[in-house]
Amino acid sequence: MISVTFVRRAADRRIVSFAISGHAKYANRGKDIICAGVSAVSVGTVNAIEALAKVELPASMKNGWLSSDVPEQSDKETDDKVQLLLESMVVMLGNIAQSYDKYVIMHEQLL
Repeated sequence: MISVTFVRRAADRRIVSFAISGHAKYANRGKDIICAGVSAVSVGTVNAIEALAKVELPASMKNGWLSSDVPEQSDKETDDKVQLLLESMVVMLGNIAQSYDKYVIMHEQLL
């Protein structure tokens, strides 16, 4: 199962970190559409943050693992862009989890 955790600051619900771990085991390696979808959304979001907001997240990625702490940007406009892209990732991964709830679980933690 793939576990997705978003950590938010309680005061303003800002995403401060996320972690994605595990494998769906929906199909054989190379044919697992759930793993491919989660990977495309999560890695694509990290890449979009770098390309569109010009912010490099301190991301750690290994086989079946992607995590990042999300540093707050001093420029509010840039921070808002980063948060919007992360919220988009929440929606997309949430849709995958809703459709394939035996294979993906979402968690949210408040600080």
